[in-house]
Amino acid sequence: MISVEEASKIVNERLFQPKIEKVGLDNVLGRICAQDISADRDFPPFNRVAMDGICIQFEDFENGQRQFKIVGTQPAGAKAMENQSGCAIEIMTGAMLATHADSVIRYEDMSIDNGIATVKIEDVRQSQNVHNQGSDRKKGDVLIFNNTKITATEIGVLATVGKEKVPVYKNPKIAIISTGDELVDVHVTPLPFQIRKSNVHSLKALLNQHGIQPELVHLADDKSQIKNKIESLLTEKDAILISGAVSKGKFDFLPEVLASLGVVKHFHKVEQRPGKPFWFGSAQGTQVFAFPGNPVSTFVCAKRFFEPWLKKSLHQQSAQLHAILGEDVSFRPALTFFLQVTVENVNGTLVAKPVTGNGSGDLANMTIANAFMEFPSDMQNFSSGEVHPIWMF
Repeated sequence: MISVEEASKIVNERLFQPKIEKVGLDNVLGRICAQDISADRDFPPFNRVAMDGICIQFEDFENGQRQFKIVGTQPAGAKAMENQSGCAIEIMTGAMLATHADSVIRYEDMSIDNGIATVKIEDVRQSQNVHNQGSDRKKGDVLIFNNTKITATEIGVLATVGKEKVPVYKNPKIAIISTGDELVDVHVTPLPFQIRKSNVHSLKALLNQHGIQPELVHLADDKSQIKNKIESLLTEKDAILISGAVSKGKFDFLPEVLASLGVVKHFHKVEQRPGKPFWFGSAQGTQVFAFPGNPVSTFVCAKRFFEPWLKKSLHQQSAQLHAILGEDVSFRPALTFFLQVTVENVNGTLVAKPVTGNGSGDLANMTIANAFMEFPSDMQNFSSGEVHPIWMF
């Protein structure tokens, strides 16, 4: 067995090397930007009016003028009108500021009668209610940096600069394999000795959150079938995730099959609970993550090893979260312990409270918890108030 730290290091030394592809704006949510995105013109691109009202030349107001003849109306989306000295133009939010005008007075601060606007306030400043051209960003400024995960915010910026096609890192091709004669499809009513597949759907959802659509494969407890299918997938995929068949049971053929296919084993068994039988290897650039079959074990390994590998492979920047332990906890074996917890924000601080479950097969318990808290293997007693890493799910 190796430590969690050693296992993590080995996994992250074998990253997927993504190519760059251009994807339509409607399909880049959640993807990782592969180039800096710069402004194609100033932000805003013109002196933009920020309030409905009238625009004037501040110098006229400064010289004591309080009444202005309205000589036109300027809507948003139209070419700038030309104001006249001592006059005003009614102007709408979002419009280009009229020429020979530099300040906007709100409707609320004036009255209009027979085409004459009377300003009712004395606190008028030059350039007020005007969003000046280039005051946010200049043409050529970087707006979105390389390696940024694209969210709804970035989508708006990409649209603004006309990025119909966006350069992103190409996602790896991934297969998720479930094994075992006891598993049936979701729509099937299980016999008393059967259960429905769940791990593959949890893993698929995890990948979907990163914009990846994996291939789902189910294999019976048949050595030749397992070997033939995995041999095929090794030539097609960048990563294979397998749930089950890596422990010591008589039908846990996976380690033997992978070895026969030339998959190099980097480790089998990690000093952790749950998820101790985790197996990891690679062949010809394909990384194989073989997780234990129990659902909590599978998910712990996916969150602790696979997802960080995926993020690092796609150049995604992510900081490790930590939380304060909310209650005393004891764990006797000399293993890294992943405790199910509920993490809450208490006055700006993340606090993790243990959630009692019934072991690595208790999938339902994970609907109550929202994270795993990771405890080191060289300690047995953990006190309320200590800070430890958390893996949110």
